[in-house]
Amino acid sequence: MFEKGLLAGKRILVTGGGSGLGAAMGHRFVELGAELIICGRRREVLEQAAMRLRSELGGKVGTIGCDIRDGAAVEAMMDEIWRDAPIDVLVNNAAATFIAQTEHMSSRAADAILAPTLHGAMYCTLAAGRRWIDGKHKGVVLSILSTSTITGRAFTVPSAMAKSAVLAMTKSLAVEWGPKGVRTVAIAPGAFPTPGASGQLRPEGRDASWAERNPLGRAGEHRELANLASFLISDQAGYINGEMVVQDGGAHLRSSGAEDLLQWTDAQWQQQRERRSKN
Repeated sequence: MFEKGLLAGKRILVTGGGSGLGAAMGHRFVELGAELIICGRRREVLEQAAMRLRSELGGKVGTIGCDIRDGAAVEAMMDEIWRDAPIDVLVNNAAATFIAQTEHMSSRAADAILAPTLHGAMYCTLAAGRRWIDGKHKGVVLSILSTSTITGRAFTVPSAMAKSAVLAMTKSLAVEWGPKGVRTVAIAPGAFPTPGASGQLRPEGRDASWAERNPLGRAGEHRELANLASFLISDQAGYINGEMVVQDGGAHLRSSGAEDLLQWTDAQWQQQRERRSKN
């Protein structure tokens, strides 16, 4: 649906780009002519993803290890990237979540979600934005959020809080940084199943017919999200700023996506806590 060179000349950093939706977006960006950099904590995963992209598409793909929960590590990563050239786009994709009864969550468990999802996105955005503004270089920040920013979501409260805060950042910086040539946009995906997310959010025992109840009767396809992301970061979307685009088949108009968990028994929740502790 896009011109082959839609993202030609763009240098794009995707956090958590070695797997899942991050990898799907990165693949599409390279297809459309971008230079891609993927970062994450697991270097082996990053290198494997980069090798696949290079062999399949022949594009320029770099990797850099970084724990975005550490602000100093993020600054060091950006310094290393900028030594070659500025990036043009930051995609805040890395996040963490899992289902839990909120009253049973420890502060450590909550921080495990807030640290990458909120703090990591903020650290990366501030580090990129400062360098863009100081260098008078135009930039785009795309943050991957959630429809919990609209509906709230029981049993994933720290994630809903973090995503809502990043949406507030997106709207606020659109006004503050827009005059300086930096756009901030976001996507709120619905169900785009990945092995990692499904394991955390849809363990054994959850309602298996959730996709059928979507108004469109299915889950999303990774390429659909990748295409939307490609448009939003491209120059063709240059007049979209501070907005979050929902891409969920209309599911959030029907429910928040957590209602089935209200029927879980104490025994089911205990089994889930034991399963998580083993992992």
